[in-house]
Amino acid sequence: MTPRDRLLALTVVVLWGCNFLAIRVGLDHFPPFFFGALRFAVIAIPVVLFVPRPVVPLRWLVLYGAGFGFGQFAFLFWAMESGLPTGLASLVLQASAPLTVVLGAVLLRERLGGIRIAGVLTAVAGMVVVAFAHGAADASLVPMMLALLAGLSWAIGNIATRKAASREPMRLMLWMCVVPVLPLLAVSWVVEGPSAWVTLGTAFTTADGALALAGLTYIVLLATIVGNGIYVALMSRYPASTVAPLSLMVPIVGFAAAGLAFGEEPALLTLLGGAVVIAGALAAQVAPSRRSAAPGPVEHSPTWELALKSPRAAGSPCAPRKLPPGRPRKPDAVRGR
Repeated sequence: MTPRDRLLALTVVVLWGCNFLAIRVGLDHFPPFFFGALRFAVIAIPVVLFVPRPVVPLRWLVLYGAGFGFGQFAFLFWAMESGLPTGLASLVLQASAPLTVVLGAVLLRERLGGIRIAGVLTAVAGMVVVAFAHGAADASLVPMMLALLAGLSWAIGNIATRKAASREPMRLMLWMCVVPVLPLLAVSWVVEGPSAWVTLGTAFTTADGALALAGLTYIVLLATIVGNGIYVALMSRYPASTVAPLSLMVPIVGFAAAGLAFGEEPALLTLLGGAVVIAGALAAQVAPSRRSAAPGPVEHSPTWELALKSPRAAGSPCAPRKLPPGRPRKPDAVRGR
């Protein structure tokens, strides 16, 4: 990655890490599936009216929305509503990174390289350390499994993004928000009932409702439009196995933000595991060695190609014109000049 793209990637890490605080305050008022539908509906309505659909195959757009939109947030909101702590949710969701690398290697045949594999394994080991230090063993198995399913859904969405290969990543991200609205509303109607709609009205009249609306605003504007927009742009320019490991650093921001907002104090092992996660995520960005890359044609610069054809045209001072033998050069006056 270029230094500029690395800075953009770190911006996404911060936005997504703080996003879990917004989710938590939103779930304190709204039911999870209705909150997920509301999150995407706020974006989807103006997108359908004013934003042209990106020129990508419909199947990849639908798969992107089904994975990254519907699956990820349905399972994540369900897990957090079921009792998964905020900081731990930010950690378990990052299972999407190694899952994306595996899916990218299997489905897209992306080359990993030894350093990249070691980086991902190191980051996963750091996640295990953080989970152990944070008391993952005390969490219920069901919320943990739901969060892992959310990570798998995210990985599927990453693969769909790569296959779409859109030159309009922002439009692709915005239209992704259209896909999960109706499925989430349908699940909400079946599971949560019509009473879920009542929470939308009380959001404007209660204190926790006001916080939930503030969280919804953050999720829509910063986490989704800005964060996802940058992320999709990076996914369109780099292999999935390069971009996805960056999300492994999100739990570091998530734990820090949860500590400041909710008083969660990470243990020393948590900090140590977080450092391992960062080191592994950075190592996982290392491109495969050129020695392992398939040989390709040698590219010449335009000047070198020109020099091969005509040294004088390339400005070469060491290529004088040769005259045929036996024909001395005539003075200019003799030639009529």
